[in-house]
Amino acid sequence: MRGTDTGQFAMFSYITLERRVPEDHPLRRLRPLVDGLLASMDAEFEAVYSHTGRPSIPPERLLRALLLQILYTVRSERLLIEQLDYNLLFRWFVGLQMDDAVWDRTVFSANRDRLLSTQMARAFFQRVLYLAEWQQLTSDEHFSVDGSMIEAWAGHKSFVRKDGGGPRGGGGGRNPEVDFSGESRSNATHQSTTDPESRLYKKGTYAEAKLRYLTHALSEHRNGLIVDVETTQADGRAEWVAAERMIRRSIRKSGATVAGDKGYDTEAFVGFLKKQGLKAHIARKKTGSAVDGRAARGKAYALSLNRRKRIEEAFGWIKTVGGLRKTRHKGVERIQGQALLTFAAYNLVRMLSLLQPQTIRA
Repeated sequence: MRGTDTGQFAMFSYITLERRVPEDHPLRRLRPLVDGLLASMDAEFEAVYSHTGRPSIPPERLLRALLLQILYTVRSERLLIEQLDYNLLFRWFVGLQMDDAVWDRTVFSANRDRLLSTQMARAFFQRVLYLAEWQQLTSDEHFSVDGSMIEAWAGHKSFVRKDGGGPRGGGGGRNPEVDFSGESRSNATHQSTTDPESRLYKKGTYAEAKLRYLTHALSEHRNGLIVDVETTQADGRAEWVAAERMIRRSIRKSGATVAGDKGYDTEAFVGFLKKQGLKAHIARKKTGSAVDGRAARGKAYALSLNRRKRIEEAFGWIKTVGGLRKTRHKGVERIQGQALLTFAAYNLVRMLSLLQPQTIRA
């Protein structure tokens, strides 16, 4: 019998948000983990909020919303607020009731320096890492390091001479035609007016130069989880400098191995690893390699280079799912916060796939 297409006139619902979320939905397992992590950050939240005045939107809800933006690849905060208005799954995860009013998108801008600062984002990232260590998912003996480019939120036309000169242009309006032919541009003489901290950068000889930043990660080899993150301006030495900073901060066990691609095969970086008491499992250059040839013939070296590929999975995830192929923010400080939160989301997703519900340690 054919059903009747009736109008949508009901005003009330007698089903709770909790019942509308499927029992086997992945967010059901993620929600208690996130709630516990945010509850442990109560002291950090208290330190950045005033004890007087009008109550603000709870920072826990804002951070849950930002996690949803990463997990569901929502390209802007405007669309995120739109989703929160009618998406019941999003409302349930953030902590909104079915009839609660949704806040304005400018709330994220007003709280960005407070909640997406490097300090706050690293605090959340570290708690995710502590949870992974508690569940015995990380290794303290074998690591990989790598870096990747992030396109800045600035166009080529904003990259103009620091002395006030500019390329030949024609026409008016907000997006005029610009002719860069015959003009030599470099970071020494030019700077973006939109994002002054971005740098014109390319990796390959024949690759396209764009305004970019670099984000760097240190991963462990047991399950490929990210144990440290550093974001820098784009330049030729940034990968080595950031790697040394992360290694000093996160690797404490003498004799641990550090793997990396051929870009890290330099006398300075390999020498740094030796001074730290670490073993360099860096992919060797064909000529002029700084890596010991005897060590490179061992089984441990081959295994490290095989496990090193897992760090590429993390970079692939943050760019495709996490939305970090092109940043939405400006400046190293804010992009560092975005990268830390995105890698923290990656670790959480990775942990959910590694842990069955019955194996999570109480």
